[in-house]
Amino acid sequence: MVSQTVQTAVTVLGMGPMGRALAGAFVDAGLTTTVWNRTPGRDHELVARGAVRAESPEGAVAASPLSVVCVVNYDASDAVVRRDAVTAALKGRTVANLTADTPDRARDSAAWAADHGIGYLDGAIMTPTMTIGTPAGVFLYSGPEQLYQEHRPVLDTLGGTHTHLGTEIGRAAAYDIALLDIFWTAMAGYAHALAMARAEGITAQELAPFAQGIAAILPPLFGEGMDDVDNGRYPADINPITSTVSTMSHIVHTSEGHGIDASLMRAAEGLARRAIGRGHDADGFMRVIEIMNPR
Repeated sequence: MVSQTVQTAVTVLGMGPMGRALAGAFVDAGLTTTVWNRTPGRDHELVARGAVRAESPEGAVAASPLSVVCVVNYDASDAVVRRDAVTAALKGRTVANLTADTPDRARDSAAWAADHGIGYLDGAIMTPTMTIGTPAGVFLYSGPEQLYQEHRPVLDTLGGTHTHLGTEIGRAAAYDIALLDIFWTAMAGYAHALAMARAEGITAQELAPFAQGIAAILPPLFGEGMDDVDNGRYPADINPITSTVSTMSHIVHTSEGHGIDASLMRAAEGLARRAIGRGHDADGFMRVIEIMNPR
């Protein structure tokens, strides 16, 4: 792999909102930052700030030891880096793919990179664009430890916290998928709650302070009892699953009484009832993990 004692150059492929934020942080850190985007015109501000516009993706990756890719998904990233000319230009260099996709796609990309003599790190950005270049950014990586350490000085200029999760290349994407599952399931639940509240004459503004109070209960729950979960124990320290099902049925009844789709809560209630049906009525709600993914 290309190695420098001090790397002073980096390439960013993809000029969507996150790609522009990454490139901007590199520019602000004083790195020679080469940028390229499939659709021209999104890099004007960055070029005005000192970034270098590449006329082709192969020219972009040839400009730096490290190319950071951030596009919509791996179909889009493959369409760029797996072009013959780009693949040839990447040989002996490193790709840090911060594009969101599945663990299997990350593994496939790593195998492709290895076959072509390209260093490969997979990564995930867990915070929005406005956090890039600030202490609030959160970045996850997986792949060869040596490769991560080699390029960490450049990656660290993005600010925030950077965590290497291990050499198994799919781990960063797996964390990303699991964490986004929390986020979007929660947001779907909140949207459903607002719809139900509206049907009962409660505005979003009225509900929001109490919703924030409910949300504040969750962080401690995410950390408590994880040893029990990892060992297949689901004590009902807070609430037995039978009580949980009763509450869920009230939500379903009220929702459907207003003609509101309750499929999200019906799915959760169904999992809980299956756990009870298998004799786990004295356990807590997290017993449903074993229904979804049996040991």
